[in-house]
Amino acid sequence: MRYDVTVIGSGPGGYVAAIRCAQLGFKTAIVERYSTLGGTCLNVGCIPSKALLDSSEHFYNAKNHFKEHGINLSNLKTDLKQMISRKDGVVKQTVDGINFLMKKNKIDVHHGHGSFINKNQIKVKSDDGKETTLETDKVIIATGSKPATLPFIKLDKKRIITSTEALNLKEIPKHLIVIGGGVIGVEIGSVYARLGAKVSVVEFLDGLIPTMDKTMGKELQKVLKKSGFEYYFKHKVTEVKSSGKEVTIKAENQKDETIELKGDYCLVSIGRRPYTDNLDLENAGVKVDDKGRVEVNDQLQTSVDNIYAIGDVIKGAMLAHKAEEEGIFVAETLAGQKPHVNYLLIPGVVYTWPEVASVGYTEEQLKENGTSYKSGSFPFKASGRARASMDTDGLIKVLSHKETDEILGVHMIGPRAADMIAEAVVAMEYRASAEDIARMSHAHPTFTESFKEACLAATDNRAIHL
Repeated sequence: MRYDVTVIGSGPGGYVAAIRCAQLGFKTAIVERYSTLGGTCLNVGCIPSKALLDSSEHFYNAKNHFKEHGINLSNLKTDLKQMISRKDGVVKQTVDGINFLMKKNKIDVHHGHGSFINKNQIKVKSDDGKETTLETDKVIIATGSKPATLPFIKLDKKRIITSTEALNLKEIPKHLIVIGGGVIGVEIGSVYARLGAKVSVVEFLDGLIPTMDKTMGKELQKVLKKSGFEYYFKHKVTEVKSSGKEVTIKAENQKDETIELKGDYCLVSIGRRPYTDNLDLENAGVKVDDKGRVEVNDQLQTSVDNIYAIGDVIKGAMLAHKAEEEGIFVAETLAGQKPHVNYLLIPGVVYTWPEVASVGYTEEQLKENGTSYKSGSFPFKASGRARASMDTDGLIKVLSHKETDEILGVHMIGPRAADMIAEAVVAMEYRASAEDIARMSHAHPTFTESFKEACLAATDNRAIHL
């Protein structure tokens, strides 16, 4: 079988790259080692975690907020089995949608483990041992990532688990210990804290979501504490052991003092690693760096001229939408077009409640770069829409250039921040000033008015409702 482009991996980066290649007239194949398309994101990541986050948030609101709304319930209880079943249904619908898109765009799907024979031949070995060789002009590596761990931690996938297993638990943990206070840790921790679990976060650095603006981490820490989180910052995990239904974690602080935590589950969420296992990259001459990432140039081209790589297997944030943009970038580059990806404007989102969203420079980065800037913020407790929905936690912070007023960064923690950040991305893509947003009409009452107010605050401290 011969193709113009073969994509290895069917996650958001891979399937989007394949669709765009097909749209541009390339005869396209996609190789997926698992039985379903969609990769980590659709099967055991973004989509299923959001389904459980929404279910658990409904329960939390029913338990804690409905009475205030005049809705009285009795005998409220959780049905974790049904929550998991609903989550599986959402995943199936989404994956079925990708199957439809492959057929619609006449993309050949090959299930099995793909590996390089050479730079123009891909071997696909199916679960039953059958091997197929694909001849291809171009290759896009989009094999994604896997959860990372520490050498001394043995993941038994029963009590010491990753996010994959956390999405399919048979019971609500009594005490969930989370190693790592990043995005995955706080999202999965939120699911079970809302359902009644005690959640302890052990983090090596000094706060939650440490890669985002520090104001966001501090605000999120306060909010999650109300739902049952406790924190052990600046602690290095030294031991994780499981015995029966109990997990014991030992960690040291900066004074070499040791703490010991006991729980019934331990979630290891210290990040993810590029997944290039058994790809036989060396057969094609593709180089990787010291972190196992595939090396690429500005065109996302590897050390081999006809092979490209996108998403989690290369440098940069491990985000589904970043992979999608790169997939389109490569497809259009192959077609002779001149696409671009502005990595500064790839937004980051944490799907707790309130949600956290960020784009552009953090305040810490601006200080480090020596950039002169102004800062304006607006709390949701001053928003009429937020008061109406009882979502008054959080704020929006806008950072703009001190001289030009161009927006340099927007950071928000609050209701629907994941959706609201899109306005900031559009504004920054067109190099808008804080004054530009402040002069635009925003519907009242809406959460997005708070973005306008934060922009007003960044321009001569002119917020109207504060």
